[in-house]
Amino acid sequence: MTDQDDRTRRLAAWRGCDRALMRSAGDETVAERLARLTADAPGAYDLDTPVDFYADEESAVGTLERRTAELLGTEAAAFFPTGAMAQQVALRCWAGRTGSATVAGHPMSHLEVHERDAYAVVSGLRMIHPTREPRLPTAEEVRGLDEPFGTLALELPLRDAGFVLPSWDELVAVADAARERDAVVHFDGARLWESAPHFGRPLPEIADLADSVYVSFYKSLGGISGAALAGSEDFVAEARAWRHRYGGLPFQQWPAALAALTGLDRELPRLPEYVAHAKVVARALSEGLAECGVPWFRVHPDPPHTHDFQVWLPHAPEVLNEAALRQAEETRTALFRRWWGGEVPGVAVTEIHVGSAALGWTAASVRGALPDFLARVRAVADGG
Repeated sequence: MTDQDDRTRRLAAWRGCDRALMRSAGDETVAERLARLTADAPGAYDLDTPVDFYADEESAVGTLERRTAELLGTEAAAFFPTGAMAQQVALRCWAGRTGSATVAGHPMSHLEVHERDAYAVVSGLRMIHPTREPRLPTAEEVRGLDEPFGTLALELPLRDAGFVLPSWDELVAVADAARERDAVVHFDGARLWESAPHFGRPLPEIADLADSVYVSFYKSLGGISGAALAGSEDFVAEARAWRHRYGGLPFQQWPAALAALTGLDRELPRLPEYVAHAKVVARALSEGLAECGVPWFRVHPDPPHTHDFQVWLPHAPEVLNEAALRQAEETRTALFRRWWGGEVPGVAVTEIHVGSAALGWTAASVRGALPDFLARVRAVADGG
């Protein structure tokens, strides 16, 4: 089976399910996505206004920028076509302002793992690590760095470590420690929207701890694409100049802006509900796996810090992927989606995203789907 055959099979299985713990925008057809945007957009923006022209202020893009700044409590915000570009521009701006090309960050952060070393290759920056533990650094670790740095970059939550967050007091202490070192603080807040329930603080109070904040419009808000970089008026003005230099000013971006505005209306108010239900789903998975006699497993973190978390099982990822597909194809129920190999041989991990689709799953229904999935795991592992 080719990679395309495999993808076609997966999409057919997931689209054919009557019940799925997780749904993805990637499962939609172009027609379905256009229909959804057409249905939602009139409630979020006046569609009789002109389309945007290079992100002009009097457009859907400008409206999105102003609304984002208001939500985060910052002076301004700039729309970017990708979060990776927003991150690179933020770090480049701070390097120029602080006079330091050194960034303190985590080796598991998006900057290090998923952006092909762009901060170094494109901007000539270098990264040092306060910690290699699968968590955010502590204030003591930041103070203990044995060389100066200009920017402390914090990914909230740290996705590859399991969507983990520090406590509010720990986050405040880390930001204070960076400033004691004469450094600025940048939040990689691609998933900052759903972090507020864990901190027990409103978004402006969280964003106020940082000198700049990046947020995504598609990871949790269901947008098409795009991100924003928020901060002071003068910082955002400089970021706009670098955005242009980086090629981040397309002729028109109104579809992405409209989708983001609808996400702010529809999904942002529901995120606390998703975060609360993620704890229900995680507990049900943990209890169900124990009831089924699985000798070793891990639900991490327990309880989840946001509406995303990880599940680890002692099987090869190809076994778990085949079992998940067979369950979807044969029962029209999808409990899990994709699994991949972890750092430990023979152990695989998956990410659970609790959104609107998961709200229809009770703890009992989650536990009820586990025996069938595990039976298929055993069958695949035995060559059946």
